[in-house]
Amino acid sequence: MTFVYPDAIISTAGHVDHGKTQTTYALSGVWVMKHSEEIKKAMTIKLGYAQVGIYDCGEEYYYTDGILINNKCPNGSEPKLVRRISILDVPGHEVLVATMVSGAAVVDGAVLVVDASQPAPQPQTVEHFAVLDIIGVRRLVVAQNKIDLVVKEKALENYEQIKKFLAGTWAEGAKIVPISALHRVNIDVLATYIAKTVPPREAELGKPARFSVLRSFNVNPPGTPPEKLRGGVLGGTLLQGVLKVGDEIEIRPGLKVDKPKPGYQPIMTKVLSIEYGGYKVDEARPGGLVGIMTGLDPALTKADALAGAVAGKPGALPPVWTTVEIDTKPIPRSIEGKTEPFRQGEVVLIAVGPATVFGVVQAVKKDLVTIALKKAVCAEQGSKVVVIRQVRNRWIVTNYGVLKGGTVALE
Repeated sequence: MTFVYPDAIISTAGHVDHGKTQTTYALSGVWVMKHSEEIKKAMTIKLGYAQVGIYDCGEEYYYTDGILINNKCPNGSEPKLVRRISILDVPGHEVLVATMVSGAAVVDGAVLVVDASQPAPQPQTVEHFAVLDIIGVRRLVVAQNKIDLVVKEKALENYEQIKKFLAGTWAEGAKIVPISALHRVNIDVLATYIAKTVPPREAELGKPARFSVLRSFNVNPPGTPPEKLRGGVLGGTLLQGVLKVGDEIEIRPGLKVDKPKPGYQPIMTKVLSIEYGGYKVDEARPGGLVGIMTGLDPALTKADALAGAVAGKPGALPPVWTTVEIDTKPIPRSIEGKTEPFRQGEVVLIAVGPATVFGVVQAVKKDLVTIALKKAVCAEQGSKVVVIRQVRNRWIVTNYGVLKGGTVALE
């Protein structure tokens, strides 16, 4: 089939073990849980990616790659590609919520996966929904999963619980689609509502290229001879502009250096190839998840070493901050009750753009919190920030706010 650029990114969301990865597989036909620890523990740890083609087979609902049979419609006709969407599969476990936050910051819509066999909402369902609210996601479809495990009355009870949870929020009235991801039941209905609920992203092609790095890889097998080494790969999404093979790019915050004086040094490299889910193309555009092979030493990109960075046109990237001042507010509908005030010396996690880093609270003045970061971040002043704090030995999202200022390491 002719390649069509993905025009939007949707994220899974919801509690651990509710079937987010299985739902991604049912839609795309791609099993995104590939990391060795994920396979061992049977849980999503890192962000997973998949490209999903949505096809018209002349029937009431659309089909996807995961439910086509040998690239043919069930009725035997040729599928007509309507659009292509990227799916970002995120972890649901509470200790991995920071990974979810970094992924959610670049999405256009979400599929909230809810287990029909459990009371709704579960803790990470509340937490993920709060994150979507904070970062401004306003396109949602609910996948009521595992309906094959419950009787009709139980499914209807769970359905009403979901409706009650969403009542009074921006997602009130969102489509709730009962599915069995395992048996691929109603996946065509889910795909149809995704396509109709999440419109294509409005691409700002005229602006300088800016790329959010969500993953980074060394794709060379152990023992690869030096002459056959391939450069480091960046995985993520282009937020604006166009990135072409051969372009020079700058990566921030870059490398931490001690000389000539302590600080950060941006990394400069070149784009060697661009790939969307197995399709090699000459340029990347906003709207989907993409892999970019660079001229970097793969040692710099292995094991997500550059995840959270921002790449793009040299000289056109946001500042690099080592200390941030955040105008904070407690999240709405907290599952832990009243949010406690920040304490000087408290260790927190902050998520801004694609970066999630530890920091230490230096000062608190009413709602303005100053945090010294363990690792610098690249972000525009005025960016939305999510704060994750330890409450009763759990890391949960408690506050959000706006980056007002701080200490700049690189202009």
